[in-house]
Amino acid sequence: MSDETRPDGRATRWAGQHERRRTEFVDAALAAIAEHGPDVSTEQIAEKAGVARTRLYKHFGDAGDLQNAISRRVSELITEELEPVWNPQGTPMEMITTAVDTHLRWLTEHAHLYRYLTRNSLDGDAPDIRTAIGVHLTRFFGGYLTAFRLDPLPAATMAFGIVGYVESATNHWLDGEREFTRDQLVAQLTGTIWTILDHTLRAGGVELDPHLRLPPVAELAPVTA
Repeated sequence: MSDETRPDGRATRWAGQHERRRTEFVDAALAAIAEHGPDVSTEQIAEKAGVARTRLYKHFGDAGDLQNAISRRVSELITEELEPVWNPQGTPMEMITTAVDTHLRWLTEHAHLYRYLTRNSLDGDAPDIRTAIGVHLTRFFGGYLTAFRLDPLPAATMAFGIVGYVESATNHWLDGEREFTRDQLVAQLTGTIWTILDHTLRAGGVELDPHLRLPPVAELAPVTA
């Protein structure tokens, strides 16, 4: 291997150190947001990281680059936490309740991080949690509608409508005086979501017991084919 093609060890080490430092600064930013709220300043992030403000920008192009790195990390955390949303199991009511409760629990425990995510726009490569959930639910609902020999077209409207409903109701609850508990909110949201789904199914002549296990689509499709 010639000198021209041999990897530069120093460059490789610097790249690895650069990424580690970026990760450390993002972790410090998450801690600063949790302490100071979604309007956290770069100075507060730098203070939490134990460095001068100018030091941050040796690892981030500008404030926008730092914001996007933070937002991507928050999105990753939410995605990991929402496992029950990606892989629902049980009865319809259990699926809905678990998904809503998991979502609300994360938002309640990390309200500042959630606010930061919603207030800062992401670049084109960063995941959009609301869209990701909407797309996933569209496929999920569409699969069952198809299995029940119903038109899957309403799936997207239901999915994104439910995402918007849950988000708006949750924001109102987080910003308000919280006159009722999280469990009460979960029950209210779950009941409304089931009403939406049940209405669509009944319109197509399908009646489901919300308290009986709902088999996976793969188990239903052969029966209704």
